[in-house]
Amino acid sequence: MASDLDARETTINYAGGSLTMTVGNAKNLFGEDSTAIGAAGEPLTVSVREHNRVRVIGQAPKKIERYSYDYIQWPTNGRSNAAGGTPIVMSWTGSEGEWGARVSGSLWELGVFLQSTSPKSVWFHAKGGEGYGPFQKIS
Repeated sequence: MASDLDARETTINYAGGSLTMTVGNAKNLFGEDSTAIGAAGEPLTVSVREHNRVRVIGQAPKKIERYSYDYIQWPTNGRSNAAGGTPIVMSWTGSEGEWGARVSGSLWELGVFLQSTSPKSVWFHAKGGEGYGPFQKIS
């Protein structure tokens, strides 16, 4: 059973929200080799403070010393049957029509993201709402 990978949905995380659209549309909008589409991990450090732990009720507590560890947090998104986010309709220079997507976060933050990453002029509007754009990367 073959499936078209460009027809799958991807979520692009950015500061203040995320944009969910098909992989093919993301490649067309941002470019085939765009770093916006690929998953990039973010290095994080977790610090655990000193505390007492009781494994079995009634036993003496064990003192856990303070420690920290580093790891890479990869982009994630929730999976459920309910669609999350605000539905929008997008079009961009060279697109064949308008395309649906979903946005978590505010629409103005999506505009800031598109302004800094999209090499093409982009317009979008919330379904039944006000239009935004054009947004295009400023060199």
